[in-house]
Amino acid sequence: MNLLLTGQHVDVSPALRAYVEEKLERVIRHFDQIIDIAVVLGVEQPSEKDKRQRAEVNLRVKGNVFHLDHYAEDLYAAIDGLVDKLDRQVLKHKGKIQAHQNEPIKHMSNMSSEL
Repeated sequence: MNLLLTGQHVDVSPALRAYVEEKLERVIRHFDQIIDIAVVLGVEQPSEKDKRQRAEVNLRVKGNVFHLDHYAEDLYAAIDGLVDKLDRQVLKHKGKIQAHQNEPIKHMSNMSSEL
């Protein structure tokens, strides 16, 4: 798995990088078939004064790409909100994959003929 961490109008410090990696471990622990993750941290223009910090992610898995973003007053809060959203999406995707793998097609066709 590759992790690309960039900043727009923000310097990505080693502490910030470590925080993002630590938070993404939860997502990786739930779903290990991740190809790559691209995280963009940024500061928006002053027009939105209350929520200026932005965290955005593109997570690529086999057959799907998740694009999420989250805005907050603090960059660390934006990262936390982003990882929460991403974790829910990944668990939902994992559930769909497992549901499709558990029901063979031949069993589904037998059940429909019995009804």
